[in-house]
Amino acid sequence: MALNQTTQFASAVSFFGILSFVLGIVAELKKVTPAAGTPIPGKDGVICIFPKDPSVALGALSAISVLISSAVGLYAIHFPYKGQSVPRKALLASITMKIFYYGAIVLTITGVGATLFNTINEGLIHARNVHEDLEYRCPTAKTGLFGGASFLNLDASLFWLVCQMLVRNAREDYFDYEEEGEVKDDYIHISNN
Repeated sequence: MALNQTTQFASAVSFFGILSFVLGIVAELKKVTPAAGTPIPGKDGVICIFPKDPSVALGALSAISVLISSAVGLYAIHFPYKGQSVPRKALLASITMKIFYYGAIVLTITGVGATLFNTINEGLIHARNVHEDLEYRCPTAKTGLFGGASFLNLDASLFWLVCQMLVRNAREDYFDYEEEGEVKDDYIHISNN
């Protein structure tokens, strides 16, 4: 049985949103368990040795997943179903729709930003592991940031799903109103003759 377009878009938003959440949580759990690497003192400074962990790769995949989820959600809102498009003004006529639409955008930007910030920070800590300070203790990025960002990513996906539900209602209202307007115009045209 083939899924209709609305269900396909909602499934894609859900899948990539949940994938982003899971990847972020796994990145948090797989992050280096001790809060610091092993400092190896040398003649001119300290070299930090960190155990291998997949948190940087998982964080990057989490950010990509939420971007795909949000892109599909945004596309689904403005997609012309059955060849009929609704003007943006009509879609955002409801205050509830505006709140969820702009909330989804803000949550997406915040979630992707937090995920990328922690991913880049963790990657730089692992890459720049030579320090001149002999007292350097080799700390890793703060714990909890991947987990917090993954919840923001999940929230963004949920907001996009709510937007799709609200858009469906806006489309039905718009096309019912348009049909009523056409009937009234035809009635006025016939009564003038």
